[in-house]
Amino acid sequence: MKNRKKRYVIAITGASGIAFGIDLLSKLALADCEIYCVLTAAAKDVMGRELDGAQTVFQAMDALRLSGFWKIPPLPLSKKEISRISTFEDGDFDAPIASGSFLFDAMAVSPCSMKTLGKIANSIADTLAVRAAEVALKERRRLVIVPRETPLALTSMRNMCAVSEAGAVVLPPSPGFYSRPACVGDIIEFVTARTLSAMGAEQSILKEWGYESL
Repeated sequence: MKNRKKRYVIAITGASGIAFGIDLLSKLALADCEIYCVLTAAAKDVMGRELDGAQTVFQAMDALRLSGFWKIPPLPLSKKEISRISTFEDGDFDAPIASGSFLFDAMAVSPCSMKTLGKIANSIADTLAVRAAEVALKERRRLVIVPRETPLALTSMRNMCAVSEAGAVVLPPSPGFYSRPACVGDIIEFVTARTLSAMGAEQSILKEWGYESL
């Protein structure tokens, strides 16, 4: 398909750190692209606990923006920006992202629970999130896994090794402090910036090393 917009898939699973996935979703929505989002049942539970009872990604965006994590809260998304996001239930295998014939440019699982990681590593595609990740791997598209667990069991490390060998990027949400984060929002955005870069998407949050003063 010529001149189509970039397409990105975001899966948010039931691990602590829902803010990483929601901020990533919000930043992508600022670009002229198509976004396909899967929220697992466990993610809804964790999201409600971490973001003021939110049960949809749009409620979570508002809760995150008003969370107090930022010194200056980001602006709310416009209706046009929100319209770029399509959401799907985790059991919806009729979703376009379940098929390899549907072209998307990159996918991120952020945060990624160890359960979801294990299923991706072993091709247990019984959910839409895992199926879309399997599509990314089999079609040789960018897949970024943001695992949220500590400490790590040997089994989890082996699963990370397996997905890395299959072509995924394993990107633990480990903040860098050379950028002098002044608030929690800065730390969240650091992880978002690194995730966007790994997905091949443009980001203006962090400057390239050596060009910080430009």
